[in-house]
Amino acid sequence: MIEEKRTEPRRRGLLIILSSPSGAGKSTLTARLRDWDPSIRFSVSATTRAPRPGEVDGKDYHFMTEQDFQRDVADGDMLEHAHVFGNFYGSPRAPVEAAIDEGCDVLFDIDWQGAQQIQNSALGQNTLSIFILPPSITELHRRLVSRGQDSEEVIAKRMRKSWDEISHWAEYSHVLINDDLDDTEEKLKSIVTAARLKRLQQPGLNAHVKRLHAEFEEMTR
Repeated sequence: MIEEKRTEPRRRGLLIILSSPSGAGKSTLTARLRDWDPSIRFSVSATTRAPRPGEVDGKDYHFMTEQDFQRDVADGDMLEHAHVFGNFYGSPRAPVEAAIDEGCDVLFDIDWQGAQQIQNSALGQNTLSIFILPPSITELHRRLVSRGQDSEEVIAKRMRKSWDEISHWAEYSHVLINDDLDDTEEKLKSIVTAARLKRLQQPGLNAHVKRLHAEFEEMTR
């Protein structure tokens, strides 16, 4: 009889995109998701801006010259990119591809424009996009004010930008209303768990079913 194999079929990693307006709880949920599964890698963005004091190349950002950044974009080596306040930002393709081929999920903290680019890329079929909504605009404003970090003018700008971000909620495959942080965390983990079990994410299933077929044929001879 063929020896039974109980090893779980190897899976392909996910590109997990989390987007939300500022103040909706995305940073906290991101941290909790990585605490739940430390194997989830965070996508380190590339940028043409100068490093700030204490920032480490390769850890905080991949710092690049504008010429090198533009070359990578032209060569298709950036999954997504944007020009923000005079500098370029983007997600290098190579480390993401390497991670998902190893079966590791990669987490992206990007806006709707970056999410669109990744979902339309060659890796789009491996993407899980999740948008976090606040329970209300009033609560969103309260959270921004309670931080005590910004002036009223800055908060007003953040609120306008937040509404622009919210207007793209329907472009995501999953949407969560963060009215209770613990409950939202559990729903987020359930979404990730379910996405990992999609047939597309389990390339080892074909080999496993072939082994089952061979075992069945041997037992029924």
